[in-house]
Amino acid sequence: MPIFELTKDELRKIEETSFSAAKVKERADLQRLLQNQIEIISPDTLIITEEFGEWEDSRRRIDLLGIDKNANLVVFELKRTEDGGHMELQALRYAAMVSTMTFDKAVEVYSDFLSKKRRTEDAERELLDFLDWDGSDDEHFAQDVRIVLISAEFSKELTTTVLWLNDYGVDIRCVRMKPYNDNGRTLVDVEQVIPLPEASQYQTGVSVKNRQERILRVQNRDMTKYDVTIFRNSESRLAKRNAIFFVVKNLCNSGISPEKINELIYWKGNLFLQTDGLHNSDNFIRILVERGKSEGRKIDYPRWYCDDDELIHFEGKTYAFHKMWGNRWSTAMNLLKENFPDAKIDFWATKDTEGK
Repeated sequence: MPIFELTKDELRKIEETSFSAAKVKERADLQRLLQNQIEIISPDTLIITEEFGEWEDSRRRIDLLGIDKNANLVVFELKRTEDGGHMELQALRYAAMVSTMTFDKAVEVYSDFLSKKRRTEDAERELLDFLDWDGSDDEHFAQDVRIVLISAEFSKELTTTVLWLNDYGVDIRCVRMKPYNDNGRTLVDVEQVIPLPEASQYQTGVSVKNRQERILRVQNRDMTKYDVTIFRNSESRLAKRNAIFFVVKNLCNSGISPEKINELIYWKGNLFLQTDGLHNSDNFIRILVERGKSEGRKIDYPRWYCDDDELIHFEGKTYAFHKMWGNRWSTAMNLLKENFPDAKIDFWATKDTEGK
């Protein structure tokens, strides 16, 4: 969103720039300034160290590490790039690494930080006063780790990842710091873009609801395994998708065309992905990807049985069977059983999994 200066005669647009063009450095400038004014990015937060990397077997360092009023650690990852790079992945690693920090360790880290800044405050007293605690309380310290990503812009890949993580309960935010050049002066527009501040209460409610629904879906998921026979070949303890795949592959190997099976299970639409020629897995997937690009669409081939031992070869063509099945799985299995009696298809729930 452009910024304009309101003058007597016009709205004058202030030109966008980049931090590199403005000769603003990531660590020496942005990080240095933010550690003293972190409230611009994250209110009610105390920075306890910078360039933190006190862990074994890793040279990675957190740009800024803070604590909020709820005694949660806050990992700040800073980039001056135009897309944020892979900062969300870095920040997740840092959050995991720092998640076991105790109150005493935080005091030690903060004391070192104050010493390097030539400040004489008592680190423990400062932390206790900030948290409004009478004394240390490891039971309630660092119960969660928040993440704040700061960049001039964020790529769609990054924001998609952050939104997905938010939905799964990870508190990760994106704050955009957009530089502008106003006749030699560098102005910075600071805006939290994910989650939108005005929608945060609604989004939190939606996230909780989505998580609850996801838990219920998992709890109610039919985990029953099946024993299957066809042409006197048997397999045990198969998930539904693998059970019907076992039947279909054996039918095709016996001379039943994939098209006939697709016609029988009509409601599934495209039950198979198909290419001309006999191909191994790598070639089959390459052909699918190229076809998708030419048609302007993405083929989600992991949803199909595409490994070398899974592909079906029939009359000079290669087929991959669909993995995704809904609540009509048993209908499809019974149709195959009824329409191909010579195959002697039978299936039943594995005894120790029935109803699970």
